[in-house]
Amino acid sequence: MKLLVTGKTGQLGWELERVLQDLGEVQALDRKGLDLSLPDSISKAVRAFRPDVIVNAAAYTAVDKAEAEPALARAINAAGPAVLADEARKLGALLIHYSTDYVFDGRKDSPYTEDDAIHPLSGYGQTKWEGEQAILASGCRHLIFRTSWVYSPRGKNFMLTMLRLLREKPQISVVNDQIGAPTSTRLIAGATAQVLKQHKDLSGIFHLTASGSTSWYGFTRLIAEASGLLSARIAPIASSDYPTAARRPLNSRLDCSRFVSSFGLQLPDWDIEARRIVASILASTPVSSSR
Repeated sequence: MKLLVTGKTGQLGWELERVLQDLGEVQALDRKGLDLSLPDSISKAVRAFRPDVIVNAAAYTAVDKAEAEPALARAINAAGPAVLADEARKLGALLIHYSTDYVFDGRKDSPYTEDDAIHPLSGYGQTKWEGEQAILASGCRHLIFRTSWVYSPRGKNFMLTMLRLLREKPQISVVNDQIGAPTSTRLIAGATAQVLKQHKDLSGIFHLTASGSTSWYGFTRLIAEASGLLSARIAPIASSDYPTAARRPLNSRLDCSRFVSSFGLQLPDWDIEARRIVASILASTPVSSSR
């Protein structure tokens, strides 16, 4: 199997390159090798390698910045995946693409299913939905995995930011009325590898997150406990007390039962996985609780 991975230097792309090695020949490209904002760059890279599977881990993920850069966000999150999908169709390749809980408005009281109505609150969510639609319309074989609250031991993400703030600040305030499932790149990449090993002829959208849910405040409390940084005071606040350029859904919970039943894979509880990732971060760069 020949696998082309985009977004090599991103937190998910890095994890995918590592875990997919057992499946065949992996070519992982950064933006210099494949720029999703440049259609010719996409076509050239895909046609040169002729992969059996394209795993698109590249995306415009600066949620607030996307409000000021809608054209660039749309080029990377919608137009770029459309070109990837067209190239995949021509090759007969499978396209794996990652989307987001931000395609929903968060007004539902229960977890969202794949068939629920789409209503993005932000430009980022809108462009990710447009990317999904472009892939569906292309006719290529595809697996679109919607995930949420992604974090990793590397890169820029909520967990690493909280570890830094817990170390540096005597008090931090964290939003407590947005609910979702923190999901590690290790979980996403590992699940992707397991799906590919099954060689199932399936196409469609699947929700893929860790099990259970919490708030950003609850996530921060766990990070503090797992890292031994509970000496910091963590104050819960409402979203209205922390205004941002882009609106976030209050309910980001995704129903992953379709993924579980289709692929027979169990998804770990968010808190168990988060503790493991905190431990791996501390093992490589110990965090002192002293001030």
